[in-house]
Amino acid sequence: MSQLAIYPGSFDPVTYGHIDLIKRATRIFDEVVVAVVNNAANETLFNADERVAMLQETTQDIKNIHIEVFQGLIIDFAKKKKSNMLIRGLRMISDFEYEFQMALTNRRLDEHIETVFLMPSERYSFLSSTLIKEAASLGADVSSFVPEIVAKRIQEKLQVI
Repeated sequence: MSQLAIYPGSFDPVTYGHIDLIKRATRIFDEVVVAVVNNAANETLFNADERVAMLQETTQDIKNIHIEVFQGLIIDFAKKKKSNMLIRGLRMISDFEYEFQMALTNRRLDEHIETVFLMPSERYSFLSSTLIKEAASLGADVSSFVPEIVAKRIQEKLQVI
């Protein structure tokens, strides 16, 4: 039986850290769904369709992944996809408390859903979409943190704002 895992996130924008985790996940699981959350309560720089497009462009060479948008609880999306496995990234110790809390909450909501924590390569362990957007908004060149097409789209988006 093949194992399907779901890697949820906002991916606003996708970073080299996200791509690294996607690649790592495909070495462990037969199939990975990269689940882009579309939550109206969260303000994002890019809308869900733009985030999906950037993910598609930057992961086109990775086999066995699918990129989809979801709303609501990730455990409901996982059930819909018939998956009992969630992937979450841990960059620094500061991520652990939040991610641990979310994993335990998801487990309480559905005891059949497991969360697997993956660590990115150390060269990406400090990357955060939030910090990248902030640095870009202050004029920094973020091309070493995100693929070139993403850096270009960030700049284009910030010029419009």
